[in-house]
Amino acid sequence: MARSHGVRVDHLVTSGTFSLDGGTWEVDNNVWIVGDDAECVVIDAAHDADAIAAAVGDRTLLAIVSTHGHDDHIDAAPALSARTGAPVLLHPSDLMLWKQRHPETSPQGELADGQVITVAGTGLTVLHTPGHSPGAVCLHAPELGTVFSGDTLFQGGPGATGRSFSDFPTIIDSIRRRLLTLPPDTVVRTGHGDSTTIGAEAPHLDEWIARGH
Repeated sequence: MARSHGVRVDHLVTSGTFSLDGGTWEVDNNVWIVGDDAECVVIDAAHDADAIAAAVGDRTLLAIVSTHGHDDHIDAAPALSARTGAPVLLHPSDLMLWKQRHPETSPQGELADGQVITVAGTGLTVLHTPGHSPGAVCLHAPELGTVFSGDTLFQGGPGATGRSFSDFPTIIDSIRRRLLTLPPDTVVRTGHGDSTTIGAEAPHLDEWIARGH
């Protein structure tokens, strides 16, 4: 658990399904909560609004930040927003993915490259990292020595690019320019599975490129 000025990163895993292009798969998602004892933000409201709300507790939830619009990362977002009053934030390039899951609603706010979301005095900088989806973002918290990578970078390689609205050369470019330039000891907190570090993943870029072609 990382701490800076009383800020901590809480983690829970929720389970549900991911659906796209006519297929549905069982998935476990990482939900990250960044804040202190008074306020926090949720990164990716996946599957279980009740469990996420319980983890937030009596803290003020400032925002529900969506790393991208795939349904397993946003399916619980409207319910959590309704329950807490917190706005859902999503990069506008992924609105079409949001609408596939939530056609009657829209996020309350947009994410933009370079935007800083401040929680408990700590800044989360939005890095637009398209490839897994057009509006995919990562959130860099330099004070915490971490980046929340969504489905852009995992332990062992880039996120999947075999489905609609994804592109392999684009995700490789995003990782090369926006993530591998971060300090090597930066902890990568991913959308699924185990965390890693930038230093652990950077040497394998050429392998990923070879594997992707």
